[in-house]
Amino acid sequence: MASHRKPRQRPLSGGTVRTAATLALAGAATATAFEGTSQADPRPTPAQVEAQVDRLYEEAEAATERYNGAKEKADEAERALDGLRDETARKADQLNAARGALGSLAATQYRQGSLGTAVQLAMAADPQEYLSQASFISRAGDRNAAGISSVRRRLDEVGKLREQAAGRLADLRTQRDELAGRKAEIEGKLATAKRLLAKLTAEQRAAYEARSGVAAPAAAPQSAPPPPSDGSRAARAVAFAHGAIGKPYVWGSTGPGSFDCSGLTQAAWRSAGVSLPRTTYTQINAGRRVSRDQLAPGDLVFFYSGVTHVGLYIGNGQMIHAPRPGSTVRMAPIDSMPWAGASRPA
Repeated sequence: MASHRKPRQRPLSGGTVRTAATLALAGAATATAFEGTSQADPRPTPAQVEAQVDRLYEEAEAATERYNGAKEKADEAERALDGLRDETARKADQLNAARGALGSLAATQYRQGSLGTAVQLAMAADPQEYLSQASFISRAGDRNAAGISSVRRRLDEVGKLREQAAGRLADLRTQRDELAGRKAEIEGKLATAKRLLAKLTAEQRAAYEARSGVAAPAAAPQSAPPPPSDGSRAARAVAFAHGAIGKPYVWGSTGPGSFDCSGLTQAAWRSAGVSLPRTTYTQINAGRRVSRDQLAPGDLVFFYSGVTHVGLYIGNGQMIHAPRPGSTVRMAPIDSMPWAGASRPA
């Protein structure tokens, strides 16, 4: 019988030992690396949190101005659509009146035993198709021709108005889709900023809000000038801004109970009888550009490279502005943010 002995294991050679050791070390290093990546990221410092929050608020304000622009276009499209619908209704009434008159003429012809083209038109299921295919106007009597021509003209008018209304409706739907996207973008950034701020202690948040101008000031700046009282339009705009101090910032709002930055400046100048466009990037081109050393009360002052923030200059290096969510309308120095330019509404 064959024996069932285990085969003898040969000892590992030097090269094999080194290879095994290398693999073992590599495995240990890999395990260590995985253990390291499984650990939570280190808690951000207060300075890092503040920098991220500042960036998110700036991006949210830029998105707010894009939202304002899209809303302005949507409002314009809606007004145009309403006007087209009203005009279409008027033209349809005129068309019905013209067809009614033509029908009366057709009834008279029928009673007289003359079933003419007017009767055929009045009884047609599709008057437009009948008119486009017929070549009878020149053969019809003067009264028939005039009535048929009137109906044809009004059918064309109503058809064109309905086409225009359909185009405006498509524009409006596009603008509303853009509004929904902008709104989601803004709310997402603000929610992220709120979560980041929650990582700070109460003392750290208070210090950050004081540095960023979000916290309500204990008193008006010592150098803040009184509102001008010369009765000019600029003076009336500044007086309105003074009256808005303390009202909350709400993105997309133009008053009277709350404002965003361009909503405040638009409302202030509207109170003085001057119509400004809705957004920061259109307001900067709405008047005459002025340099920083030529500023006068009532001028619009703009900030950041994307021209995403605006305030109303009131003199002595101060402005009134609506800073950002969580804040209220207040005075602040114009050197508290990166300068972008200034303009003077006409």
